[in-house]
Amino acid sequence: MAKKKPEESSLNLDAILFNCRDILRQARNSGSFFEKRDMMLTLVFLRFMGEKFEEGKKVLHEELLKKGIDPDDPEIHAAFFDDDPTFTDGTYNLPPGSRWHEIINTPATNLNKALDNALHIIGESSPILKGCIIDGTFTTRGLLPNDIKKVVDEVNKISHKTFGEEKDLIGRVYEYFLKEFAVNATKEEGEFYTPHDVVQLIASMIRPFDGTLYDPCCGSGGMFIQSAELVKAKLGDLTHINIYGQEKEPATYRLAKMNLALRGISHNLGTGADSSFTHDIHRGIYFDYIMANPPFNLKNWYNSNLQHDSRWTDYGLPPESNANYAWILHILSHLKPLEGVAGFLLANGALGDGDTQSIRQKLIDNDKVEAIIILPRELFITTDISVTLWILNQNKKGGLYHGRSLRNREREILFMDLRTWTENAVKSEGKKKYRLTPEQITRASEIYHTWQEEGTDGKNYSSPELFRSVNAEEVARNDYSLVPSRYIEFRDKDMDIDFVGEMLRIQTEMRAIMSEEKESRENLVDAFGGIGYGID
Repeated sequence: MAKKKPEESSLNLDAILFNCRDILRQARNSGSFFEKRDMMLTLVFLRFMGEKFEEGKKVLHEELLKKGIDPDDPEIHAAFFDDDPTFTDGTYNLPPGSRWHEIINTPATNLNKALDNALHIIGESSPILKGCIIDGTFTTRGLLPNDIKKVVDEVNKISHKTFGEEKDLIGRVYEYFLKEFAVNATKEEGEFYTPHDVVQLIASMIRPFDGTLYDPCCGSGGMFIQSAELVKAKLGDLTHINIYGQEKEPATYRLAKMNLALRGISHNLGTGADSSFTHDIHRGIYFDYIMANPPFNLKNWYNSNLQHDSRWTDYGLPPESNANYAWILHILSHLKPLEGVAGFLLANGALGDGDTQSIRQKLIDNDKVEAIIILPRELFITTDISVTLWILNQNKKGGLYHGRSLRNREREILFMDLRTWTENAVKSEGKKKYRLTPEQITRASEIYHTWQEEGTDGKNYSSPELFRSVNAEEVARNDYSLVPSRYIEFRDKDMDIDFVGEMLRIQTEMRAIMSEEKESRENLVDAFGGIGYGID
């Protein structure tokens, strides 16, 4: 049965993307899922680059006016705006032939060629985007003029001005096409886009506002984009933080490079796509902060060359069948030894599975685990899997840290359970999903930061059904399980029920119902008896 098309009573991002998907599914030569996705993401990249370019020109126009310079004077306009605009706000300069307003006005019969020409010009003019642009992306596919024109016209509707509430629009488009085109993708392959509210939660916990930030599986760069928004909101200066990342999938690597270049965020993602396990391009580098959303329960991560890898020398070889603990140890190997902090997501199974107990025990005995925060289900559009936020900290001894006076938290772990935080429900393709509200994010981070700070009694820091500080000895008594429900007090709601009173209420209601039924039956007997019919 065909999927119902989203309603278009107002301009809606999902409706626009649905239209693009529908056009590409019916078009000849549109290619595989990956080719469709790459084509769409490339178009969106060109659209956003063009939009930022036009916004930069407007800013430059206003700056000249403030300085008493007439930007409309032919000589001034030629000097500042024509072939090579002189931007002062970091706007990426697009050479002629690569600008969106030129593309959108190109006749349909020339669109494929114009798009490839624009990409080639950008690739040649930008060292940052070297290796991200594939020549012939559109002419090789050769979509019919009417089809490519329809798709370009739909993409033209997507604007940061229209959809300003989306903090990472390219990431959202990426997420949509993962969901809609990935017919053969499995959850184990794990290409999940991290929702904005989840990134905000992680960032509010570890506060990556200066130093170095690393993501070993950076996907489309969403963690960086959304963290950068938070840094700008708090400090207003992205130069305080240096970004490093790695991505295995070539198309996603190119997308991350384009996404970061679009935002003017300097970064080091290496010279190409590769696996963080088999080719760690940042090996030997230690970072202040690590944020990550690794593929959940990833299989096929291991090969025999990794058997004696130094990342698991002190902890033991992670299971070959599941990469969860390989990610943990990889992340730990890149944290600065005396002060590094990491916040990352894993499937809930990693909290207590038996084949990783020995590694988990060493992590706890070595005092690396600081907090375990179980999240509500249905936060991700592309999966309904339940996940946990882990926080590792290389320094739980306390002292002055980023202007805060922290207490000694050695041999303590904070457990938090947010599964009941489902007040903020949203609809996505007919399914109910949830989003953490800004108030909830603030509340969760306050619980964590208050627990860290001087003056807090870690032995008695708890709230039933929400959080509890636990010492490592209690965790050891529970076979080193990190499942929060083992430690947080959950009240039995049934114990609060007045059973005698409830039974009396139910009996009274049943007697009333039976009395009404008897009266109704007697009325029917009288009615039918009056017209010569009897009722047994």
